[in-house]
Amino acid sequence: MIKPSILPGFIELLPEDQLIFEKLKEIIEENYKKAGFTPIDTPVLEKKEVLLAKGGGETEKQVYELSKGKTDMAMRFDLTVPLARYVAQHYSELSFPFRRYHIAKVYRGERNQKGRYREFYQCDIDIVGDEDLHYSNDAEIVSIIYRVFQDLGLKDITIHLNHRKILSGFFDFLGIQKHTDVLRSLDKMDKIGWEEVEKLLEDLDLDQEQIAELKKFVSIQGSNHEILDYLSSLAQESPAYQEAVEEFKEIVDLLRSYGVDEKSIQIDTKISRGLDYYTGLVFETTLNGHEQIGSVCSGGRYDHLAQHYSNKNLPGVGMSIGLSRLFYQLKAENLLKIEFASAAKVLVLPMEGYLQDGIELVEVLRKGGISSFVYSEKPKMKKMFKYADSIKVPYVVILGEEEAKKKEYALRNMESGKQELLSRDGLVEFLK
Repeated sequence: MIKPSILPGFIELLPEDQLIFEKLKEIIEENYKKAGFTPIDTPVLEKKEVLLAKGGGETEKQVYELSKGKTDMAMRFDLTVPLARYVAQHYSELSFPFRRYHIAKVYRGERNQKGRYREFYQCDIDIVGDEDLHYSNDAEIVSIIYRVFQDLGLKDITIHLNHRKILSGFFDFLGIQKHTDVLRSLDKMDKIGWEEVEKLLEDLDLDQEQIAELKKFVSIQGSNHEILDYLSSLAQESPAYQEAVEEFKEIVDLLRSYGVDEKSIQIDTKISRGLDYYTGLVFETTLNGHEQIGSVCSGGRYDHLAQHYSNKNLPGVGMSIGLSRLFYQLKAENLLKIEFASAAKVLVLPMEGYLQDGIELVEVLRKGGISSFVYSEKPKMKKMFKYADSIKVPYVVILGEEEAKKKEYALRNMESGKQELLSRDGLVEFLK
């Protein structure tokens, strides 16, 4: 006999946790829909040449590759590369700005460790423009992050903002050439500290004056208004830098218009999102008091989404929530706000001889939009209530001779134990 087991780095949940997971996913998706994003789905398998067009790096080492006949394939490792291919392939059929959301599993052959999986859900939104895309879209994406976490019950968050054009403009002002390498070094500051970052910068041949100016730059503290004023005071002779600062100011102003609480926003000049395709606003989200978890949602602006598949200039802005990892982290930190979840709102418990009446009642409830089902096993009261408790159903309807005759039903609240008699219409109205 084969021992039942799953592969390392994969996850499956028991029903109670799965229901909570689905609720988290539903809240995220509802926010995406509310903001007018269109759902898309793309194949799990892509042509290897398409998926690995960029090539190189750690990502390629983590990709699951397959072959069938003469076709080389690979499993998608994120949802951004498939989006780039999708937009390039269907360019003439899409309306721009193209607003899409995609919630699906992706696959990475990462080292197996707690909270990091080889198969996991990502929840992405992106707005893609044709040739240009106004920066107000950047503010909207950030506002959706804020709203999602409010609705998840995780209201105490900080969305850390920075702007890559400000960083690039400041590097140019200091005469720094190796922008990408310096950005990657600065992005490690929270993990390894300034002293180690300084060593990395020295290895990149930066002189002590450049390093000192960078340290001052990434150590700016104060209110967002104070930081923006300080940024404006730098590199006065650089039009590109000053233009980026003005854009950043306007994005922060637009966030207020979108109803984002200013306490939830923090300008953070040391974050850069190490990925080299970000070109404008970048952001990372942390849970206050639980910063050790790391970023629970991140993203930013990019100027050349489909550069490997099209000669069209398709700028965009987007963000991603790693749902599987987020669920694991919230559970580990006892931060899950959805403590109660059941597949059904009502369980109908028919006494012996009244199963058919129970089925008819369930049909009435379902037509009224109430999720419900009937307990159809041997009607032993103790066993029925034990089952209702085990699936955490909030209400049960007890159905016997009197109820069937009078068409009035005893509805019991499983949490409070309170019970009341209602008609069929009354049941539907109450449960709605």
